[in-house]
Amino acid sequence: MPEHDEIIASTTDPEGRLVVFLARIWIEKVLRDHPEMAPFLDAAASTVHEPEHVTADPRDAGLRYYRSHVGPSRWLLVVVSYEQTPARAITALATRKDPPSWSV
Repeated sequence: MPEHDEIIASTTDPEGRLVVFLARIWIEKVLRDHPEMAPFLDAAASTVHEPEHVTADPRDAGLRYYRSHVGPSRWLLVVVSYEQTPARAITALATRKDPPSWSV
């Protein structure tokens, strides 16, 4: 079992900023709310690194990163908070809904 604040994955966003995935957030938030995400930690990191769509997160000073067909549903969504350094992924989930303002 990983340590509480252990970094279990890291990547850079499209602007080159470091983004980390903490064990505590992945286990206590992501997997508790979205257990289907268990095998998709690497996909979540790749979504931040190479997103297909990015929008501002309306509830946080962060960004929402979207990538299609890399998770258990049509889209994988990862929310990153930039309120601390390094930035951290604060949730990840699968969704069938297209991102806001998405156009093919």
